[in-house]
Amino acid sequence: MTLGVFVLITCMVYLTSCVRMTRVFVYGTLKRGQPNYFNMFNNTNGTAEFLGSGLTTEKYPLVIAGKYNIPFLLNIPGQGHRVQGEIYKVDDKMLKFLDDFESVPTMYQRAVVKLEVTEWVGKTEGEEVLSPGNTTEAFVYSTTTYQPEWPSLPSYESYDAYGDHGLEYVVREGRD
Repeated sequence: MTLGVFVLITCMVYLTSCVRMTRVFVYGTLKRGQPNYFNMFNNTNGTAEFLGSGLTTEKYPLVIAGKYNIPFLLNIPGQGHRVQGEIYKVDDKMLKFLDDFESVPTMYQRAVVKLEVTEWVGKTEGEEVLSPGNTTEAFVYSTTTYQPEWPSLPSYESYDAYGDHGLEYVVREGRD
């Protein structure tokens, strides 16, 4: 599958412009029920539509690290777990917001990841409908820039800021 498979172009007949929609896989604080989820549906950031849930086809270390207990997906394929998350369709404005929010390219890097669909609710006209077990691709915010000890930290299949790991996520407003 190529990058072009998950970049969708929506053109309205009566409009002169097209809106490019891109799939993004979120696994941390941007998921439903997590501290930064509200950013996904703040219209000033752009447009996002929940398509479904999935997990990475390869294993990756998902760790909680740093003094603010931030979830990081380390770009070390083959280590860790198949990571669970959510798949969204976002417009260019939201993609730019997410790049800024995730501090691309210094903190995170946006890369393509292959996913196995576990739930699919997206039914936009002209868009493929995927069933559980199908695979797709999306952008993911992972990092190749991390402290040497991070690959040795506990790795998680699924992130929950309120989980029993005891590592309370510090929201941006609470950081020094």
